[in-house]
Amino acid sequence: MATIIPVASFDCVVFGATGDLTARKLLPALFYRFRDGQIPETSRIIGASRSELSLDAFREHARDALKRFVPAADLSEDMLHRFLDHVDYVAVDGAGDSGWTDLVAKLDERPDQVRPYYLATSPDLYGSICRNLAAHGLVGEKSRVVLEKPIGKDLKSARAINDAVGEVFPESQIFRIDHYLGKETVQNLLSLRFANTIFERLWTSDVIDHVQITVAETVGVEGRAGYYDTSGAMRDMLQNHILQLLCLTAMESPLNLEANSVRDEKLKVLRALKPITTHDIQSVTVRGQYVAGAVDGKPVEGYLSELGHESRTETFVAMKVEIQSGRWAGVPFYLRTGKRLPRKLSEIVVQFRASPFSIFPEEAFGREPNRLVIRLQPQEGMKLEVMTKDPGPGGLRLRPTDLDISFEETFKQRYPDAYERLLMDVVRGNATLFMRRDEVEAAWAWADGVLKAWADRPEAPRPYPAGSWGPTAAIALIERDGRTWHEELR
Repeated sequence: MATIIPVASFDCVVFGATGDLTARKLLPALFYRFRDGQIPETSRIIGASRSELSLDAFREHARDALKRFVPAADLSEDMLHRFLDHVDYVAVDGAGDSGWTDLVAKLDERPDQVRPYYLATSPDLYGSICRNLAAHGLVGEKSRVVLEKPIGKDLKSARAINDAVGEVFPESQIFRIDHYLGKETVQNLLSLRFANTIFERLWTSDVIDHVQITVAETVGVEGRAGYYDTSGAMRDMLQNHILQLLCLTAMESPLNLEANSVRDEKLKVLRALKPITTHDIQSVTVRGQYVAGAVDGKPVEGYLSELGHESRTETFVAMKVEIQSGRWAGVPFYLRTGKRLPRKLSEIVVQFRASPFSIFPEEAFGREPNRLVIRLQPQEGMKLEVMTKDPGPGGLRLRPTDLDISFEETFKQRYPDAYERLLMDVVRGNATLFMRRDEVEAAWAWADGVLKAWADRPEAPRPYPAGSWGPTAAIALIERDGRTWHEELR
C-alpha cells in the first residue's frame, strides 16, 4: 500500500464550478484525495460561478456529479457526506464586479490557507479573473493559479494570455496543467530511462529505428462542437498533449527532478523540432475528418452532421517529425491523434532496429525487431516485445513474446487519476509536471508553422469512416518509409 502524505491545509477556489470539467474530473479527484486522507479536514473546496445557487443547491450538484463519475463501490454515503461538508459556494462574475466581496469575506475567514485558484473556464476569462483577484487583495505568497488548456489558439494569443496572467502572478505561482503529465505511466517513463542504465544506453539513434505516439479517441465532438470547430485535432491534442509526450520521450537527462531542471530539457526538445514548411507539408502530414461509420458496433454520424454545417476542420492528424539533435538524428517520430477511431488508446511505441545479422534460419526467425510499448490508457503499463523460443520439441522456432507490466495489477492498488496527483502538486507548489511559459510558447511557435503551411496549401481534410484508423493516406505516410503503425502489428 502506497504511503499517503497529507498536503497543507488549503482553500481551493474553482472558477467554472458548475461546468463539465469540474463535474467529471475536479470533484472526483478531490473526493478521492479526501477519502484517502491526503486532504486535511480544515481544507475547503469553494465553487465559484455566475450561477445564483444556494449552498445546498451546489452541494446537491456536487453530489450528483460524484455519484455519476465515481464508482459506487468507492462512494459510501458517510464519506460522501463528510466530503460535501467541506464544499462551499459563492456566486461570482469572473469578468465583472458582482460577488467578489462575498468571496473576499469567505477567504478572509482563514487567511493563512494555501489558496489554489483553478480556472476551469474559457481562456478568454483568465486575464479578467486574475485582475479581479489582484484588485480584491486575493493574491499572496500562498496563492497559486491553475490554467487549463487551451492556452491560446496560436502563439500570439498564447502570449496575450500569458502576459495577462503574468501581470498578476509570478511564474512560480502559475500552473499550466496538462493532465497527460500526471499519468503514472508518463512519470514511469522518466524512471525507466533515467533509473535503468540498460534503457538509457539504448536510447539513441544507433539502436532506435523510430518512435510512434498515438492518442486515439472513440468519441466524436459531442457537446464541444462549437469549440472544436475553431480548434481541430492539431490545436486540441497535438500541440499540447502529444508534444509533451514527445518531450518526455526525447529529452536529455535533467540535472535533478527540480521543476525548472526538467522543464529546461523539455524546452530544448521543442526548440530542436525541425520546422514543417509549405514545401514538405503534404509529404509529412495528413489531415482527416470522420464521416458516418460504426464504433463499437453502433452506427455514428459524421462530423459535419454533428456540427450542422460545412467545415474543413480536421478531426484527425498524422505527421512525421524530426528532432535536430545528435541523439535523434535520423530517427523519425510518427505522431497521430483523432476522434471516432476504433479504440480509446494512448501509447508511445519505441521501435528498436532489427538485428543486422541473424544466426537463425528464416523459417525459424521472422527477424521481428524489439519494441517497447508504453501504455497511458487504458490500463497504464509497459510492455517489452522480445523474441523467445516457441515451447515444444521438433526444432527451434522463435516467436515474439511480451514482458508485460500492468501497474495496477502488479502493485495491487488503485492508481490515482492524473488530476488527483496534479491538484496535490499545486497545493505543494511543485511545478515539475506543469508547463512553463516558454514551453507553451515554443510549442505554439512550431505548431504555427504547421498551421501556416496548411493554410498556404489549402486542402480539404481526407474523409475516413468512423471506426477506422483514419484516412488511408495516414497508412501511406508511414509505409512509404517501410514502417507500419503499431495497431497493424497486433
